[in-house]
Amino acid sequence: MEFCDFSCRCAVRPEAGSLDGSGSCRTFQAVYCEKKKRHVHKNMPCPDKVGRSPKADAGEAPS
Repeated sequence: MEFCDFSCRCAVRPEAGSLDGSGSCRTFQAVYCEKKKRHVHKNMPCPDKVGRSPKADAGEAPS
């Protein structure tokens, strides 16, 4: 079973002044999902999770 987190290609990292104003993404309770076009609970089961490519993790633009 896969869970919603920032390792998903559809997850968008929060900006500094996001939902709860937390300075650390580890404490955020919600993740914006580009696929669902809404915020979803972080760490909830997700049948649509798609892993990120190694290039995306390194900060490179996808080709």
